[in-house]
Amino acid sequence: GKNNYDYLLARSHVDFAVIKDHMNVTFGYDKHFIGDGMRSLFLSDFSAGATFLRLTTKVWKLNYQNLYLEFKPQYSRGPDTRLPRKYATMHHLSINAFDWLNIGIFEAVIFNRRDRYEFGYLNPIILYRQTERMMGSPDNVLIGLNFKAIALKHIQLYGQFILDEFTFSELTGGKGYWANKFGVQFGGKYFDAFTVKNLDLQGEINLVRPYMYSHYDSNANYSHYNQPLAHPLGSGFMELLGNIRYQPVKNLYLNAKAMYYQQSTDTGGVNFGGNIFRDYDSRASSYGVTLVNGVRAQCALANFTATYELKENLFFDLGVTYRKKAYDNGVLPTENTTWFTGGLRLNIVPRSYDFY
Repeated sequence: GKNNYDYLLARSHVDFAVIKDHMNVTFGYDKHFIGDGMRSLFLSDFSAGATFLRLTTKVWKLNYQNLYLEFKPQYSRGPDTRLPRKYATMHHLSINAFDWLNIGIFEAVIFNRRDRYEFGYLNPIILYRQTERMMGSPDNVLIGLNFKAIALKHIQLYGQFILDEFTFSELTGGKGYWANKFGVQFGGKYFDAFTVKNLDLQGEINLVRPYMYSHYDSNANYSHYNQPLAHPLGSGFMELLGNIRYQPVKNLYLNAKAMYYQQSTDTGGVNFGGNIFRDYDSRASSYGVTLVNGVRAQCALANFTATYELKENLFFDLGVTYRKKAYDNGVLPTENTTWFTGGLRLNIVPRSYDFY
């Protein structure tokens, strides 16, 4: 009916050990998340599930993950029809360098082939940039670094750096070159904060340059089913996050979250780099590109949820969320909303209502 929607969500996989305790193969249709933060600049579970084949290898202090995925390129909804496909290969290699430090390297290539997988990207060895160049550089390649460190007994620090492309001379020139596209994440967790048992704090900052994750071929941008594969905001933003979790008594769980971000907003049909679905060749300019480019949007969101476990795996939830989004000079109407949530959960995780 009018203004009514229904959604089909099916997620499943099969996993088996090729070499016990060392190598596993997983095939299915599901979501993935690579990272230690509330967000991931590599691959997050924000977008829809996808068909995948995953190889997980553990040797010594090394953990190596190969992901082969089938995605849906951006599209306009029309009559029911078979949607085209695009594909991706992702690698993540991490090592427990010390008892207190884990570091990793990540790479991803998104490629647009008409319903076929590129044979060259089946190679399980990391570092695909040279392979992509040998093909004439038609695809979207990203590389990244991440770390997780135990700073003190109750403190954990983590971070990610993701790079799309850059020109070193332009990077140091200070002219705001558009193609210096990268993202940075830094965060920390404080467990049993201030010696209060079951009080956990988390803070995180994410910065992503404009035009990051986009491509001249719209089918090769970093998206799936019209949703970003990494951060929900796409690109061209600065975000601050905070999370407080506390269990004051048995079976009662309290959670307070806050979010604030600034992001580039397109106006007048001009591409200022905040929308990863737009062709980056349509950019507003090649120089003078700042982190928050064009008209600035500011959004603040706060959420509080109380959960009580009635019986094992049976939960009762109550929550309230406040959200406000405003644009510089009032170029678009201010959005101001408060909503309440509640419900019963049996053997499922709670839904997140962090709207952007």
